[in-house]
Amino acid sequence: MTTNTQRVLMAMSGGVDSSVAAARLVDQGFEVVGVTLHLWDYPEEIPQSRCCAPEDIHDARLVADALGMAHYSFDRRELFARDVVDPFVDAYLQGRTPSPCVWCNKSVKMRELFPLAERLGAAFVATGHYARVVDGRLYRGRDERKDQSYFLHMLRRDELRRVLLPLGDALKGEVRADALARALPGATKGESQELCFVGSSNYANFVEERAGERVRPGPIVDQTGRKLANHEGIHRFTVGQRRGLGVALGHPAFVTDIDADGTVHVGDEGAVCSSSAVLDAGDWADDVTFPLRAEVQVRSRHKAAPAKIIARDDGFVVGFDEPVRAVSPGQVAVAEAGGDRVLGGATIVSAADHRDGMMAVS
Repeated sequence: MTTNTQRVLMAMSGGVDSSVAAARLVDQGFEVVGVTLHLWDYPEEIPQSRCCAPEDIHDARLVADALGMAHYSFDRRELFARDVVDPFVDAYLQGRTPSPCVWCNKSVKMRELFPLAERLGAAFVATGHYARVVDGRLYRGRDERKDQSYFLHMLRRDELRRVLLPLGDALKGEVRADALARALPGATKGESQELCFVGSSNYANFVEERAGERVRPGPIVDQTGRKLANHEGIHRFTVGQRRGLGVALGHPAFVTDIDADGTVHVGDEGAVCSSSAVLDAGDWADDVTFPLRAEVQVRSRHKAAPAKIIARDDGFVVGFDEPVRAVSPGQVAVAEAGGDRVLGGATIVSAADHRDGMMAVS
């Protein structure tokens, strides 16, 4: 066993990943202090397959006790509602598809863990993310299916130098087996798959409950502008959506664009593909220069596509080598080099249909 008396703040959800990550740090001789952030109050009927579910603080404490660690919980509900939940609702009401898990790491979880580490005298912050840090740079995790570097792209180099990711070189199956072998509390706990704050209703109902009279109904129109039907709110649609449109065109129809004024545009599958996208300023590694050739991931489960990124006064433009499906305003585009090194990313402001011609990317 490695001897290392440095203190580490371990972000704990009570799930398998953070529990095994904590155990491995203990094995390495670190003095590990568990921290769980209380972010939301949940209804009793909420399923247990969500990140930050109500039993998480209790489960995390059981794991900490089993590992002989101290454990603390901190109330960050007000911050979470202000910086994650309210923007989530607002985005859908404006016709955008939000990235709440990215926002949560950027404005709540990771941003809160560093100052908490200072308060607790911890030199490092550790999480159960499947990603790697090498020399203060972020890299994709070994497990391609579980890689979560997308959600950490905003971290600066000085922060990455203080981050420990014990699962970066692990496969999910190995982590589950490790939890069972150690008989950790929660070793058989299911995966977190859904939005932690939505509850048992779907996201559209959640938005309606919080938006009230701000919900924006309007028309559904085809590619010529012809009205096909009315809808009950643009928050019920995302770019690329096929099911539940409420229109019949005689051929498959997809959402191609959503206007903040309430208009939903539909068209054939080809119209869902974009040759380019405009990004906001975003967050980039300090050694990145533009123009840039990179692989660009336009949502968390998207296979990154080759592209060129150029800088503009107000952000960036991405030109894809081949049109990419369902490039959605509000989602985050994350760039990587060589399929491994994560260079940073930015929120998608708009996308261009490939038939409109690519935006100026040269």
